[in-house]
Amino acid sequence: MSDVTRVYLITGFLGSGKTTFLNRIINRFPRDKKLTLLVNEFGEIGVDGTLVEGEDIDMMEISKGSIFCVCVKTDFIKGLYELNTKVQPDVLLIESTGVANPSDLKKDLTLPIFKDRFQFAEQFCVIDAAHFLDAYGVFASIEKQIASSSTFIINKTDLAPPEQIEEIKKVVFQFHPSPKFFETTFADIPLEKFFDLEPCATIESSQPDLTIKKESGPILSAQELDKFLDDLLGSPDLEITPPDTLVSVAYQWEGKNLDQIRAMAENLPASVVRAKGFVAEKGKMHLFSYVMGDWTIEETDLPKERIQHKNIVVFIGPPESMEGIEEASKTGDWSSKGIFHAYSPASE
Repeated sequence: MSDVTRVYLITGFLGSGKTTFLNRIINRFPRDKKLTLLVNEFGEIGVDGTLVEGEDIDMMEISKGSIFCVCVKTDFIKGLYELNTKVQPDVLLIESTGVANPSDLKKDLTLPIFKDRFQFAEQFCVIDAAHFLDAYGVFASIEKQIASSSTFIINKTDLAPPEQIEEIKKVVFQFHPSPKFFETTFADIPLEKFFDLEPCATIESSQPDLTIKKESGPILSAQELDKFLDDLLGSPDLEITPPDTLVSVAYQWEGKNLDQIRAMAENLPASVVRAKGFVAEKGKMHLFSYVMGDWTIEETDLPKERIQHKNIVVFIGPPESMEGIEEASKTGDWSSKGIFHAYSPASE
């Protein structure tokens, strides 16, 4: 077991393929090393965490907003502190919400309460080749993600012509003199360039060591940790840029035919940037995924007990898209469960 935790951050706008990339890493990661995931979703009803593969993987989910904004920064740092004092993984993968500004993360990892446990290794930016140019310039978070990343995975290249991919590279070159590019589909890149994927030669067991480690130094009490966070968030040096003004809303579907899902997708306003949810038809579960006008409905083989939110679809868009989503819901048996998360620079 290493004395440090190597941290990898996976960024990218909504629907770019971050969870697919995360699963590729999980599937290749050695069983005798300890891997922990932190999955951050936009809104209170999470879907991506359900899609993460690997039953033996330690996973922490943070929703209700970006881990890089004040609204949940305290939860994020408390989670890191627990990892530092109890879990102590070899590798921590952080999949951030697609509207995150990750520029403050590296500073968080060096906070004195972590005692040099976390070692930042790489920041990947997953780019949706088909939709990036439409979203860039509209959403400030994309520019922040590009500026702070070092490796760029241009994903879904089968859905974009070569000249469009070259335009994407030109945008990235505005921020980096020599970026690392990977052009791919399904987020398939040579992981061995970034991760140590060889098993530990000194460990015979193929199972990871899941025993809880004890920190050698004193552990902060809950009150001491809260005091530290209060001082941190009150510091004039704190740099947190709010994400774009977006809201998420959840709708319950009570229909029987997937044609209603298709009708909903076709009638959504163009301003909707993302929608996702698990929906059932004739006893079979399907994943509905919508990205800036393009959508799919695919049968999933995930065990039904893993899917916590059945027949609930989460839609993400600017506030003005909410009325259009409500209008589109009239095409089927939909009922709104309310706006679960609204965030704007004015609320900071």
